[in-house]
Parts: sequence; structure tokens; C-alpha cells
Amino acid sequence: MTASNLEEVNRAKLNLETAQMPWSEMQRYFASGAALFVSPDLDLVEAAYQMSVDNAALIRQWMAAGQFGKVTDEQASVWSANDAVHWVVVVSPWVLVQPVSSKN
Repeated sequence: MTASNLEEVNRAKLNLETAQMPWSEMQRYFASGAALFVSPDLDLVEAAYQMSVDNAALIRQWMAAGQFGKVTDEQASVWSANDAVHWVVVVSPWVLVQPVSSKN
């Protein structure tokens, strides 16, 4: 299997592992510090893949742009009040959460 094929397989696997969940089911991950915000401007599967291959340079760029990072208390409060629905995927030990938007 070529490197390109392996990347494609890994992205497909991550795509199959995504799910929509209400914030109420995600609060425990937030409380433990494991919930990471992924902006709706980013592709969740691509973000998960970049995490899985430890692409620190790209992740730092996203963080600097405010597109990626630990879920803030303010975000959690708003999502909790609305029990907002999120796309989620696990990249152990992290749980990536992305608010559902019309783009998704």
C-alpha cells in the first residue's frame, strides 16, 4: 500500500468514526480537558487526520487563527444553554468537537 493510499484509508476511517452528538453528552470531555474545538471553517476529518499524524505546524497555525484549540468556558456555557449539536470524532486522548453548521 502506498503512502497516499494509507492516508486515504486513514481519512476514510476517521470519517466513519464521526457522529453528531448534543453538547450534554460532551460535557464530561470538556470537564476533563479533553474537548478540542474545531471551527466550522475547517474540515473536521482533515483536522482529526492532522492530529493523528502530529502535524504540529499546521495545528499551531489553526490555533493562532482561533480555528482550533481547547473548548473555552464561554463556548461550553453557550453550548450547554442550547444543548447545541456537534460533529465529534475521537483522536485519543482528545475529542474534537465542531458545531453543526449549514456548511457541514
